[in-house]
Amino acid sequence: MFLRRAAFHIQSRLMPCFSTAAETVSQSENFRSENNPSNQRPHEVGRYYRLDPNLKKQLFALGGFPKAYEKQAKTFGETCVMIRNPALEVINYIKSSDLNRPTIRYVLYGDNGVGKSMTLAHILHYGHENDFILVHVPWVPNWYKKPKEKASSQTHENCYDLPIDAASWLIHFKSQNAKLLQKLDLKCSKDYVWSKREVTAAGAPLIELIEHGIARIKFACDIIAVLLEELKEQSAQGKCKTMVGIDGYNAFFWPKTYMHGETRAHKITTDQITLTRPFLNITNYDWTNGVCVLVVDKIALTDDIEPASELPRYLLTEKGFEHLDPFVPIHVDKYSELEFKRCIEYYLDRRWIQNRSDRFDEEVKFVSGMNPYALMQRCAPL
Repeated sequence: MFLRRAAFHIQSRLMPCFSTAAETVSQSENFRSENNPSNQRPHEVGRYYRLDPNLKKQLFALGGFPKAYEKQAKTFGETCVMIRNPALEVINYIKSSDLNRPTIRYVLYGDNGVGKSMTLAHILHYGHENDFILVHVPWVPNWYKKPKEKASSQTHENCYDLPIDAASWLIHFKSQNAKLLQKLDLKCSKDYVWSKREVTAAGAPLIELIEHGIARIKFACDIIAVLLEELKEQSAQGKCKTMVGIDGYNAFFWPKTYMHGETRAHKITTDQITLTRPFLNITNYDWTNGVCVLVVDKIALTDDIEPASELPRYLLTEKGFEHLDPFVPIHVDKYSELEFKRCIEYYLDRRWIQNRSDRFDEEVKFVSGMNPYALMQRCAPL
C-alpha cells in the first residue's frame, strides 16, 4: 500500500512536466516546417525551417545572412529561416520554367530590413538541393567600399584587380560546389595560359582551375572571368545548370567607389574593377540552363546618398535597368499578420520573450511597423 501511494505521488508530480512538454511540441508544430525547400508549400508561409549547421557552413561561410541575424542564431543555438511568399514565388517560377529558354532574371526589391537577403538565402538553399551550381556573391558593395587589396591589372589596361577578395570568393565557390563539380565531372573547354610556366590545359577539371586561382591569387580575378564563362557555355550545352545569386547587385552600376587611383583626386569607378565584368556577363540572358536571382538594395549604394525610392528602376540606374530588361520584379514586403504572429511564437519557444499579452503584441507591432529587422531589434533587449 505504501509503495502504491509513493508511486502515485511521484506520477502526479511528473504529469505536469509531461503535459508541458506536450504543449511545447504542439505549439512548436504550429511554426515548424519541412526542412527541404523543394517540399515546402504555400500553406506553410510564416513557419520556420531549420538549416543544418554543416550545410550552413558549406553554403554561407563567406556570408549570406545579415550580421544581426547571425548573432541571434548563435544565441538561439540554431539557424532557422522563415518561409515567406517571395521565396516560394521564385521557387515555384523556377520549377515551372523551361530552362532550355534564355535565362530568366528575378530582381528582389523592397524597403530596408524586410528580408531580401533571407529570401535569397532560402532560394539558394533550394538551388543546392536541386543540383544547381551556385554562383553566389553575398554582398557586392564590400568589393567597392572596403577591398582587402588593390593591384593594377596585368590583362586589362587602366583597370584594377582585387586579388584577395577574388581568392576568397573562389574558396566560397569551391565550398558550395566542390561535390557537385566532381559528380558532374566538368572540364575546361580550352587551354588557358597564365604565365610562361603556368597553363591550365583543355580537359582539366574545373576544380583544378579554381584551386589554381586560390593558390596563385595574382590570377584570381582572371580565373573568375574564365570560370564564369565556362559555366555559361557548359550550362548552355546541357552539362549542368547554374543558379546566380547576387546581393547588392545595384552596386555594380553606381559609378563611385571608395578607392583612389594614382592620386587621391582620381576616384576608381566600378567599371575599372575587373571583378565587375564577369558578374555582369553571367547575369546577361545570352545563355540557357540557368537562373539569376538578384537583390537591389538602398544600402548597397557606394556614395552614401539616401535614395528616394526602393524600386529597381531607380536603384539600378538607366544602365543597370537596360542590362537586365526584361526581368521579373519580386517585391519583398514587411511581415503579414500571420508572419508576425509566428515570429513571436518562435521567440517564445526560444525563451527570447518571457511574458506575452495582447497589449505586448500591439505595442511591439506598433514600434516595429512589422518590419522583420525592426522587430528583431525591438525584441532583443526584452
